Amino acid sequence: MKNYVLGAAGALGMFLAVAAAVDAQAPGDRQSLEKAAATNTQLGLEYMRQGNLEAARDKIEKAVRQNPHTAETQMAAGFLYDRLGDQRKALSHYEEAAKLGKDNPDVLNNVAVYLCRNGDRKRGEQYFLKAVASPLYKTPEVGYTNAGRCARADGRAKDAEQYFRKALSLNADQADALLQMAQLGHEGGTDLQARAFLQRYLAVAPATAEALWLGYGIERSMGDIGQAGEYARRLKVEFARSEETELLLKQESGRP
Repeated sequence: MKNYVLGAAGALGMFLAVAAAVDAQAPGDRQSLEKAAATNTQLGLEYMRQGNLEAARDKIEKAVRQNPHTAETQMAAGFLYDRLGDQRKALSHYEEAAKLGKDNPDVLNNVAVYLCRNGDRKRGEQYFLKAVASPLYKTPEVGYTNAGRCARADGRAKDAEQYFRKALSLNADQADALLQMAQLGHEGGTDLQARAFLQRYLAVAPATAEALWLGYGIERSMGDIGQAGEYARRLKVEFARSEETELLLKQESGRP
C-alpha cells in the first residue's frame, strides 16, 4: 500500500511558518528561549524541506535543548530522526509529541502515521481515532481512512472496511477511501463492487498506475477482456516506467 494521508497541514509543513533567516541565539530568560526554540524549529523544518539534513539537525537539536516542552519541537525532532533512520530516537520524540499535544488532532494524526508505518498498527489506529474524535480536526475522513489503512495492514479487512465506509459517509469523494474499498473488493472476490468503487475513484482523482493496474485485474476477473485491454493500454501509455506496467508486460509475455 502507498503512503498514508497526512493531516490537514501535512507533515513537514504542519508547523512551518515563514522563518526569519537568522540563527537564533537564546538569552537566559524563559521567554527568549521559547522564542528561539520556535525559530530554530521552523528553520530546521525548512532545511529538511530543502534536503539539508545536517543543517536541519543542528537547528532542531538546538531547539530541543532550548525548549523540549512543546509538541511542535518534539514532532520536528521525530520527523528529523525518522529521515535520518534513527528509529529509536524518532519514536521517543514522537511519543513525547503525543503527550504534549494530546489535544491537537494534527499531532495525533502524524504520530499515528509513524506508528502504523513502523509496525505498531493497533496503537497507531487508536491515535487516529483520538484525532477524529476531536472537534478541532477539520478532515476526520482522513483520520478514518488512515485508521482503515492501519487495520488493513494488520490483516483486519472487516475493520478496515468499516473505517473506509465511515470516511465515505463524511466525504463521499474521499479518493483514498474509494481506492482502498476497490482494492478490498477485488481481494475479497466482490469485483462488481470493486469496479463501482474504482469508477467513483477515477471520477474524482487523477488516474495512477496503481488504480489502472487494479482496474485491469478487476476486469480480467469479471471476464471483460475489452475493458481490461483498455486499462492495459493506458498503463503502457501513461505510466510506461511504472512497476505495474512491468508486471503487465511480464504477464503478457508469459515471463515468470
